[in-house]
Amino acid sequence: MRLLLACTFLLICAASADAAQRGSARQRSACTDDAYKFCERYVPDAAAVESCLKANFGGLSRACKAQIQGAAAAKKRGRRH
Repeated sequence: MRLLLACTFLLICAASADAAQRGSARQRSACTDDAYKFCERYVPDAAAVESCLKANFGGLSRACKAQIQGAAAAKKRGRRH
């Protein structure tokens, strides 16, 4: 349990430091469980986790998929979430 909390903290810190480029708190919250399920080996590298999540899109939770799709749509419109 302590390891999970420490890893979550590292993921949040890494993502927070790179928040402007790597998603909002809402996106991280929706995808944290999926990140550990599919991409744990990439934590705390936010860019690698993001790529891994996209590569495993079909298996992601509904909430995480929605956040990833929303971020992609926002990027196409020229702004980030």
